[in-house]
This record gives sequence, C-alpha cells and structure tokens, in this order.
Amino acid sequence: MAEIVSAGILLFRRPAGSLEVLLGHPGGPWSGGTDAGSWGIPKGQPHRAESAETGATDLLAVARREFEEETGHPVPAGTLIPLGAVVQKGGKVVHAWAAEGDLDPALASSNTFQMEWPPRSGRVGTFPEIDRVAWFEPSEARVRIRDAQMALIDRLEAALAAKP
Repeated sequence: MAEIVSAGILLFRRPAGSLEVLLGHPGGPWSGGTDAGSWGIPKGQPHRAESAETGATDLLAVARREFEEETGHPVPAGTLIPLGAVVQKGGKVVHAWAAEGDLDPALASSNTFQMEWPPRSGRVGTFPEIDRVAWFEPSEARVRIRDAQMALIDRLEAALAAKP
C-alpha cells in the first residue's frame, strides 16, 4: 500500500505579543457536528502531475497551493519555518511549514468537492473542503486540532522561542 502524503501551512500571527494559529474546520456533510479534535491546518495531497516528470514532489509547492485553495488567499511572503512531518491516525504523513501573516476569517473561501450524499441516494452535492477558518491561541488550538497535528503547534512554539 502506498504511503499517503499531504502538505500544508500553519499560519500564525502575534497580536499584542501573544500567539495565535489559524485552523480550518473540514467541510462536507459528515463533519458538521464535529468540533474538538476535528480542525487542522490547510493541507492537501500532491496531484499526480506534480511528480510525473521527475518522480519527486515539491511538497512546499503543494503546501502553498493547498493553503490558497482552502483559504482563498496566498501564503504570505516571508521566511517559512519548517515544522517537519507528523503521522495521523490513519497513516497519512503530513509535512508542514509555518508562515507569519494575517487573514480575516470572514474573507476566507475554500475550494469545493462533489460526492454522493446521502450515500446510495443518487444525489450529488457540492461541499467546501474547509467550511470555516478561525484563529486560536495555542491552548485552545490544542483542543480543536487533530491529535497528530498538535505536535505542529508545539514545534512552532519551540521555533519561535529559539529565535532571538
């Protein structure tokens, strides 16, 4: 079985000296009632064409593309902080980078996907990949984010603390 790989961006800001991270809530009919443990960073998988020519994938390019697709905004210019990879419960490997910037959640818009819903109904619905984004302080973000992605917040805090 092939390893499932994903790449994303953890956007952060520092209003009045505190830290906040931007998380996205998954869209689709199955996630409407979920909250704690269901949020995550804007991320996604490489397209086949992204590795077809070289056999390799530029995961940072994938992370940038996915952030823009899922928030409607490009990754802010500036230095990115590599956060490494985490492995989610289902085995998906998520590679992440952090970027400092700001984004108004009210102006965020996600790309969409189609699926049959309800199952075996013959009806196809269109749903956003992320139905909303929000800013959270690290303590609240740790409650909302998927367990495996919690390490990305820890790594961001460590990287920011290490900077002079």
